[in-house]
Amino acid sequence: MQGIKNIIFDLGGVILNINYQLTNDAFVALGVKNFNELYSQFHGSSLFNGLETGHVSVEEFLAEMQRHVPEGVTDGQITAAWNAMLLDFPLQRLQLLQQLRQHYNLYLLSNTNAIHLEAFNRLLQESRGIPSLGSFFDRAYYSHLMGYRKPDKESYLMVMEENGLLPEETLFIDDTLPNIEGAKAVGLQTIHLQSPRTIMDIFQPKKAL
Repeated sequence: MQGIKNIIFDLGGVILNINYQLTNDAFVALGVKNFNELYSQFHGSSLFNGLETGHVSVEEFLAEMQRHVPEGVTDGQITAAWNAMLLDFPLQRLQLLQQLRQHYNLYLLSNTNAIHLEAFNRLLQESRGIPSLGSFFDRAYYSHLMGYRKPDKESYLMVMEENGLLPEETLFIDDTLPNIEGAKAVGLQTIHLQSPRTIMDIFQPKKAL
């Protein structure tokens, strides 16, 4: 951490526990037998990219999903299934963010969408009594509000330029390799967080010899 003044955190898999399989299971329970295949298609499609960059509205997303679910499934059920992957905010991680903020400028850079943003802020409110994840950071950046998503270089540059961050003084932490490679391409210092490691392992106090 020598020379580091700023830390940019990813959200899912870094601060918020997520499990994509639960969303798959929830859609299968609704009668969507091929959700994994569908989800893979979405990742390469304008629908998913558009949802995460704000170019596809929630209403448009739900309308498209209605084409893939059995008749009678409601938008509310689709939304609940889509949110099933969002698990919990471990208290230790939130406490760590509070501690780190005393020593570093903290930023959040998350590929997300309007449906998930509302859901994880509600989860934070209900579980921890905190209305917004943004309260842990100097600024929080969400892809659907930025118009860019990782690993687009524009997403990293927006955070850096709007806050006057120097890449050599800024650490980026993410659990997805392409996002790490995108950050390296603009000069950021990086840590690829791979399970079972968590941010608690990165920032744990060094033990005395």
